[in-house]
Amino acid sequence: MLIEVRVQSLWVDGTTNTPVVMLKELSGERVLPIWIGPGEASAIATELAAMEFARPLTHDLLCTVMKQLGGNLQRVIISRVEDSTYYAELSVLKNGEVISLDARPSDSIAIALRSDTQIFAHEELLEVAGHPSAEDFKSAGNEPSSSPPSMGPDELEEHLRRLNPEDFGRFTP
Repeated sequence: MLIEVRVQSLWVDGTTNTPVVMLKELSGERVLPIWIGPGEASAIATELAAMEFARPLTHDLLCTVMKQLGGNLQRVIISRVEDSTYYAELSVLKNGEVISLDARPSDSIAIALRSDTQIFAHEELLEVAGHPSAEDFKSAGNEPSSSPPSMGPDELEEHLRRLNPEDFGRFTP
C-alpha cells in the first residue's frame, strides 16, 4: 500500500556529515530518512526555502522540459530499498498514458517539490525496523539543517559545498 509522505526536514547526519531528507507520513508519525547527495540536498533546500534564481537549475529545467513535451507529473513513489539504495519512480501522464520513470529519490523529491506533486512511499519502507522517529534522530546527535536554530539554506548550501567524498558513508536499513 502507498502512503502519502511530505518532506518534514532536511538534516545532516552528525556521524557521516551526509545530508538526510526526512519524509513523514501525512496521516501518522512514522518517518523515512533517506541519505542523499549534497547536490540534491542543495536542490531540495533551495526549494524548501523558496529561493529563486535568474536561470533555471537542473530540476527546474527537467520540470519545464516535461511540461513542454506534453507530460504532467502525477506522483512520485519511493518504491523500494535494495542494498542500502533507495529507488523511486516518477509517474508521468502523457497523451492519456502513464509512463513510469526510474529515478533517484532525491531527484524525485526535488522535482515533486518544484511541481507541487504528491510524494508516496510504500508502507513496508515506513515499517522497516530501525527507521527512527524525528525525536530519536535528534537524540542521536543529528541536527536539522533546514530549520532554526541550526543551519539556514545559505549555511546548508555552504556546508554541502565543503563536503568531500570521504565524508560520505553508507546507510544500512
